[in-house]
Amino acid sequence: MSDLLQRLRDRGWRLTSQRRVVAEVLDGDHVHLTADEVHLRAAARLPEISRATVYNTLGELVTLGEVVEVSSVGRAKRYDPNAHRPHHHLVCSVCGTVRDVHPAGNALGDLPVAERYGYAVGAVEITYRGVCPSCA
Repeated sequence: MSDLLQRLRDRGWRLTSQRRVVAEVLDGDHVHLTADEVHLRAAARLPEISRATVYNTLGELVTLGEVVEVSSVGRAKRYDPNAHRPHHHLVCSVCGTVRDVHPAGNALGDLPVAERYGYAVGAVEITYRGVCPSCA
């Protein structure tokens, strides 16, 4: 499980019932839900939660750096609660399923200095694409 709820408590972020249910829906390993999926799951736990509240809460979590938006070409953004653990993503090009992966090596170190063009590179985002076993 991710430590999203604990991180939010440690920050002193006001956990209203709506915010808490959104965080609970997002909490876990390999969780990469769309905003609509978050709303659907949150509404199952707290029927009065609005779509706008879910979108606003997701936006706040992204701004806080506690959740990362994962974009995939032609698909809705997904939200990843594992914002503080370095990892990459493996995406199914058919169904859009996203999994966290932790390959060996140092992706930043693998970029030759000559290919950095003077940039002070501070982060690397790698997305592996393929077809998942369910879609194969």
